[in-house]
Amino acid sequence: MIVLVLSAVLVLVAAGCGCVVWAARGGPRWVRGVAAATLAAGELVRGAQRASRKRQGSDQHLLGGGGGDGGGGE
Repeated sequence: MIVLVLSAVLVLVAAGCGCVVWAARGGPRWVRGVAAATLAAGELVRGAQRASRKRQGSDQHLLGGGGGDGGGGE
């Protein structure tokens, strides 16, 4: 069952990426809509990752963990 769900997610991601490329080349209106939704979903995921990383870093600081110079290479 999990393989089916992950396969469906992979197909949706691939289709979204294809729509982004097609929209960049001047595709129809529905393709531009799907591309916009795909890019918005990507920004949401990126924002969630940043928030998670920030929360993780503050937890380590509060607990006295981490050590090192505290740099993340960003």
